[in-house]
Amino acid sequence: MSDAVLYDMDDRGIVILTLNRPDLRNPISDEDVLQALLAALDRLQRDRVARVAILTGAGSAFSSGGNLKKMGKGGGLNDLLPARTRLNYRFGIQKLPLAFETLEVPVIAAVNGPAIGAGCDLTLMCDLRVASEKAIFAESFVKIGIVPGDGGAWLLPRIVGFSKACEMALTGEPVDAAEARAIGLVSSVVPHDELLDAARRLAMRIAVNPPHAVRMTKRLLREAWTARLEPLLEMSAAMQALAHETQDHREAVAALLEKRAPNFTGE
Repeated sequence: MSDAVLYDMDDRGIVILTLNRPDLRNPISDEDVLQALLAALDRLQRDRVARVAILTGAGSAFSSGGNLKKMGKGGGLNDLLPARTRLNYRFGIQKLPLAFETLEVPVIAAVNGPAIGAGCDLTLMCDLRVASEKAIFAESFVKIGIVPGDGGAWLLPRIVGFSKACEMALTGEPVDAAEARAIGLVSSVVPHDELLDAARRLAMRIAVNPPHAVRMTKRLLREAWTARLEPLLEMSAAMQALAHETQDHREAVAALLEKRAPNFTGE
C-alpha cells in the first residue's frame, strides 16, 4: 500500500488511517492520496478483525481538499476538455463518498486542523467527528468559483440542516471548532494534544460491542437516511434474524444473566 495513507491497527481492532502528505496539507484530489485512501477503505471493509477506524491527517492540517497549484494549471481533476473533467470526477473523487457509504466499519474523523473544501466533505463522509480546538471547517468551493463536486451538497444538509448548510456553502466562510460543535458538525472539541486519545476513547466505546451487531447497526443507520420506513423495517428484521444467531448475542445474554463482563469474539 502507498505511504500516502497509513494503516495501523492495534490489538483491540482499532485502525488509525492517516492522510500522509503533510507537506501538501493532505490534498485528497491528488491521485496518490485518493487511490491510497480508496485502497485503505477497501482493506478496512475486508478486514474481519477491524472493529472501528479513526481517520486523521499528518501535520498541521486534516486535509486541504483540492490541490490549488494543480487546479490552476488545468491539472488534477480538472481537464481542458469538460467531458474528461466529468469522468475524472465520476471515476476519481466521487468514488470516496460511495466507498464510505458502503463501508460497514464505523469511522471517526479526528479533525486535527483545517478541513477545507473536499477536506471538509471528507469529514462528513465519516460517521462521527471529533475536533481539535485548532480545527477549521470550510465548504469553500464558491470562493474559487466551483461547486462541491464530491457529494458535499448531499452530505452537509443532512448533518447541519439545510439553512446552515446553505450559509456555509454559499458564503464559503470558515467555521471554527466551537461553532462546529454548536451546529452539530462535530460531537466534541478537545485540546489539540488530546485529540487522538479522545478519538481512541470513543473508538473503544464502539469496539467493546459485538462487531457483527455494530456493522449491521451502522448499515441500518446509513440506509435510514434515504429509505422509506417499510423497506427499512424489512431490512431490520432480516439483519435481526442474522444477529440472533451469532455466538456474541448468546454471550451477551449469558453475561447479563450471570452478571459478568462479556467476551465477544466476533462469532
